[in-house]
Amino acid sequence: MLELGQKPAVPAGGDLIRDVNEAQFMTEVIDRSMTVPVVVDFWAPWCGPCKTLGPQLEAAVTAAKGKVAMAKVNVDENPGISGQLRIQSIPTVYAFWQGKPVDGFQGAISGSEVKAFVDKLAGLAGDGGLADAIQAAEDMLAEGAAADAAETFAAILEEEPDNAKAYGGLVRSHLAIGNLDQAEGLLSAAPEKIARSQEVETARAQLGLARQAVNAGPLDQLQAKVAADPADMQARFDLALAQHAAGQVEAAIDTLLDIMRRDRDWNEGAAKAQLLTIFEALKPNDPVVLKGRRKLASILLS
Repeated sequence: MLELGQKPAVPAGGDLIRDVNEAQFMTEVIDRSMTVPVVVDFWAPWCGPCKTLGPQLEAAVTAAKGKVAMAKVNVDENPGISGQLRIQSIPTVYAFWQGKPVDGFQGAISGSEVKAFVDKLAGLAGDGGLADAIQAAEDMLAEGAAADAAETFAAILEEEPDNAKAYGGLVRSHLAIGNLDQAEGLLSAAPEKIARSQEVETARAQLGLARQAVNAGPLDQLQAKVAADPADMQARFDLALAQHAAGQVEAAIDTLLDIMRRDRDWNEGAAKAQLLTIFEALKPNDPVVLKGRRKLASILLS
């Protein structure tokens, strides 16, 4: 699993971009490519196109955030490598992965083509263990270790700030701890790229439900109130809030569906809106969600 706080797949203490000579080629390119794809830029000081391509490659490799490394080989100073790889003109670029050349090109190409070339290589090594780290954090959260989960999700976000799964998980961890204000602050500060992602919207729905739970009335009193006056829709709605706050999610859904059957337009559709919030707060494939959505659809189509 990724050692959080370090760049994935990059050897400890190493820079992403290195000048490499013949003596270093085996270690810095072949061996290094066993864990991270390595772009090798063959260039020379007198090569005009090299002066444009080199910085483009360096920028794209830097943007890959450790998923790709780069070796710069001056062909004038290292003719042996050029001869072995049959470099006939420069700039020439090779990509090595797990000890073998897997891609390459000759001559200058556009900036967008450079980015596409590097992005393709970045995908070869996977995500650097982030998926395993996210699953580990989710397991911690499920087991009740919310503080540990929050630390792990936060460390993942240091590596990949726009990771929607980690961001949503961090918010949910703070909700589990009871830090509602901090969770709300995180949601307000969510990066624009993921602010409307399913993972963040799920966390936002859970925050709304957590806020409601703070003010939920006594469950037994509300049940008695509904029994005494079945036509009291507000009492039924309050009962659903109390049921959800008590962890009785399916019962809360059934209570809201009962309001829909009796008066689907009550309080400007408040029961339907609450149902959708509950569904949003759960996983889309949760059996409770699937069952509840089927029942809601049946009511709306009747």
